[in-house]
Parts: sequence; C-alpha cells; structure tokens
Amino acid sequence: MIYLEPSSRQRELIALAGRLARERFAPRAVRHDRDASFPFDDYADLRAEGLLGLCVPERYGGLGADYKTYCLVAEQLAQGNASTALTFNMHCLTMLMMGPIADNMAMPPGQRERHEQLRAVKYRQVVEEGAFYGQPHSEPVEHGETDAKLGVGGRRFGTTARKVEGGYIVNGRKFFVSLADCAPYYATPAIRLGDEPWIERTLYLQVPKDAPGVSFPGEWDPMGMRATVSRDMVLQNVFVPDDAEVLPPGLFGAMYNAFPHLFLSFSATFLGLMQAAYDGALAYLTGRMPGAPIPHTEITAKGPAIAEMLFSIEAARALYYRAISEAEVDPPLEAVQRARAAHVTVQRTVVAVTQEAIRVGGGRAFLKRYPLERYARDARAAALMRPWTQEIATQQAWEAALGLDGQRGDAAGA
Repeated sequence: MIYLEPSSRQRELIALAGRLARERFAPRAVRHDRDASFPFDDYADLRAEGLLGLCVPERYGGLGADYKTYCLVAEQLAQGNASTALTFNMHCLTMLMMGPIADNMAMPPGQRERHEQLRAVKYRQVVEEGAFYGQPHSEPVEHGETDAKLGVGGRRFGTTARKVEGGYIVNGRKFFVSLADCAPYYATPAIRLGDEPWIERTLYLQVPKDAPGVSFPGEWDPMGMRATVSRDMVLQNVFVPDDAEVLPPGLFGAMYNAFPHLFLSFSATFLGLMQAAYDGALAYLTGRMPGAPIPHTEITAKGPAIAEMLFSIEAARALYYRAISEAEVDPPLEAVQRARAAHVTVQRTVVAVTQEAIRVGGGRAFLKRYPLERYARDARAAALMRPWTQEIATQQAWEAALGLDGQRGDAAGA
C-alpha cells in the first residue's frame, strides 16, 4: 500500500522548511537573483537548523530523512528561493546516495564495511563542520565506451580517473555545475581508465573545491535560477585519495541504473515554485500584494484563472507524491513510467502556472520588485533538467511501453 499522508515527523520538517522559506529565504531572493550571487546566508540558516544533515542517517547525527521526506521538504524551501532548493537537491542526493540508497544496493561484505567507514567521516564533516556538496554530473563531451551505455545529466561523461598509488588522477570538464566554487566538496563521477566492463570502472569521488587543479572558469549570467551559480568546473590532473570515494568503485553506475527516481527529486523544487506563483497571484487578487488594486475590481474577470491554476497544481502534486512514494532500488516498470509522467507533468505545469500568474498580476507582474516575474524565469529551467527532459522521458516511456527499451543500454531505461 502507498501512503501519501505525511507522518508527524515529516510534518515537523515541512513546517520548519516552510518557516525558513517565508521568513529568511524569500526576503533575500530578489537580491541574489539580481546579483546572480550564491545564497550563503540561506545555507547558514540550513546549517543552524540542522537541515544540512536532513538526509544524514540519525546514527551519524543527522535527521534521518528518507527520499520522500527530502522531496516534501524541498518543495517548501523552493517557495522561498527556488535556486536554494535546487542546489540543496545536489547536497541531499549525495547524502541519500551514500546512505539509504547504497544500503539497498548489493555489495560484498568487505566493500560494505569499508563504505561504512568512509561515509562516517563524510557525514561527520556535514553534521559537525557544516560541509555541503555540489554534484557536477553534466559534461559537454560525448565519447568513449559509455557513450551507448551510461548517460549522466543527459550527457556521456568523459571525466577520467587514472589509478595511482593511494588514489586517482582525475581529468575532465563539467558544465552547469551548480554551487560552482561555493560548495566545500563536489561528488564527481568519473570513469577509471582500464579494460574492464564500464560499470565496474565508474567512480564517485569527493573533490574539494580548493584541490590543486580544480578551477571554475566562465561567466554566469542566466535568465533564471541565477542564484545557483552554475559555472563550469575543470579538473586538471587533480589527485583524489582512495578514501575520498563517495561510493565504492562500480556502485555509481549500478545505482544510476537501479534507482531512476534520483532524477525525480529535481521536480520538488518546481512543485514548490508553482505553489509560490499561485500564492502570489492569489495575494494580488485579494489585495494583499503591495500596490494591488482594490480586490473586487478584477476578481470576476481573473478569478477563474485562480481555479484553473489550483486544479493544475493539485493534479501535478497528486501524481508527484504518488511517484516519490514508490521510489526504491529496482522499481517495477509501472513505477518508473509513473515517475517519468510525474516529472514531465511538473515540467509542463510549472511553466503554465507561473505564466498564468503573470497574466493575473498584469503590469505589476513585470516589475522586479514583485516575485512573479522571477518565478516565471526560474520555471523555464524545469524543461532543461536532464536526463528526463520531456523529449527524453517521452522516448523512454514509449520504448518501455512497447518493450523496446531493453535493446538499448541507457541508464534509467528500466
């Protein structure tokens, strides 16, 4: 049976995230959007409230949130600043991948014991030192053996790791790296050079931002999600010690295939964003938005748009909640298909709802002192969240329905 009603503990965390979003994140969001600056102040609040350890298991001093709980919390944070929520996704996924997802993956006893020792150190850095992670998965290269077998961030990753005594020498270039030069660490995929099957050579490594050979070149001046600070990341002969393994060798590739719901976590941000747009449009029509007209003057003409926005949001939310409730290692095909449907539904709905909020708000919605235009700009990023963009998810969905997906080796093709 699938339970969609949040538990009492989940409600506590949802309430905490909602309070931070309203009282702390939202007032700062306009400044970070204008300056395209990273919200370090938001992260200071996350640390102070213990939320950097949201998905760290309780035995390591964290809050022990599972995948579904993370998604419910992220939906709330996005209503204050969608950029903060989207970057927080990278950090929390790293915690979940090291923890409960890894626990449900097959591992030899010796490898599991070593992983337990290594992740204890990394979790302590998060809980005690306030560390957080970026996830530089996307790459502007498409070559090598994995080109037909493993897509990371919608691209084939070409970052390589040469095994040397005590660790690896890593070379590669990432792009759209959220938290660029802002996070202390980056959970970085790489392929170990060698002749073994590709999946055995996949690595997931902790790379410090200040490690010799790491740089973050380029400008960052996007249309939306400006506070994510997603510049390039270059790794040039970067030495990474063996104990920096975030996951045991080979497990990243296996997990990428076995837990396709990883990608669905992005949608929590956009679900929260459409709720914020709805609330903004409602505030306009009821006169609670500064500078709004007398309430009764436009309600008759624009009130029905509020109802349509509500219907769209609740339909998307119901599907999304069902999908995240089904997240597990090696899910059945129907659960993966539902996850694709939920992801694409959120992508479409957030654009429609934020666009409608602009129409309801009229001329004031074009003014940057109001958040509606920022919501609309941020919403456009939803359609770009690989690997489950509408085009890719649609192709995977019909191939899976027709039984054709087994003929390809794509990750998350379940």
